[in-house]
Amino acid sequence: MRTRTGWRRVLTGALASMAATIGFTTALAQPAVAAAGTSAAATEYSHTSQTGDYIGQGTGVAYTPTTATITAEGTAEYVRFRVSTDTTWWDVDLAAPMGEKLHPGVYRDAERAPFRTGRAPGLDVSGDGRGCNEVYGEFSVDQVETDASGAITVLDATYTQHCESADAPALKGVVKYRARPLSYAYTSDAGDYIGQGVSQTHTGATSTFSLSGSGDGIQYGVSGKRAYWSASLAAPTGERFEAGRTYQARRSAAEGIAGLDVYGNGRGCNTVTGELTVTELARDDDGTIKAFAGTFVQHCEGAEAALRGTIHFYA
Repeated sequence: MRTRTGWRRVLTGALASMAATIGFTTALAQPAVAAAGTSAAATEYSHTSQTGDYIGQGTGVAYTPTTATITAEGTAEYVRFRVSTDTTWWDVDLAAPMGEKLHPGVYRDAERAPFRTGRAPGLDVSGDGRGCNEVYGEFSVDQVETDASGAITVLDATYTQHCESADAPALKGVVKYRARPLSYAYTSDAGDYIGQGVSQTHTGATSTFSLSGSGDGIQYGVSGKRAYWSASLAAPTGERFEAGRTYQARRSAAEGIAGLDVYGNGRGCNTVTGELTVTELARDDDGTIKAFAGTFVQHCEGAEAALRGTIHFYA
């Protein structure tokens, strides 16, 4: 055992982003309580280990609160995520560079967390009595929140760790503590004017997200990866959005037809046909939408090529 020491609308301007998605402000003292109609915040851990990786021994694991005790202790400077059962345990330490705090983003060239040097971030994954003396790796933080005392209340991160050398077999894991889904992904067919035939995924590590609206209309925005995206969604005239429904859609809502208009980077449609599916939806008591998840298919100017996307905003 080792020991350790054309008919195209031109768009201008940038989207306004919503600062409340992620941060370290004391206003986020506790994770938001799940509103009716949304999935609960996720707490889970999983990893996959390549053959020859000393820590994971070439196998994979997956735990939820029903199969293990899962905790997150520490601050935005240094947090320890711990998984334990009657027979096994795993620790994941994530640390900001000295003098800094963890925030959404990608942390490369990580060193073993307790002994990180200079401006290096820290990573240290151990379990069942196995640990690295030297760590080479990186991690991404999608969400992190703290309470008024500075203690971690929300964490959503992924990591890749190499033990003892940079080219050693990898251990790759996912860490979630009271984390809510927050992402935008799209696939654009060849010939689709809006997406230009490109596919891309935005997460909290790379992008910021905004959402506003009520039961009959939503404005959603994404900023990141040198891109701005916006989606205007409206329930059919006289209706409110309902989770679990699929709507036929056009650019402007009408009776029995939802409104769908997805645009970005100066490109928008004058006419839209397509489909919108609302998978999850939650409102405050005043009707304001606080969480939304859905998928869409959009055809611009009657083209056969489509833009297909998935939206997750805390749902």
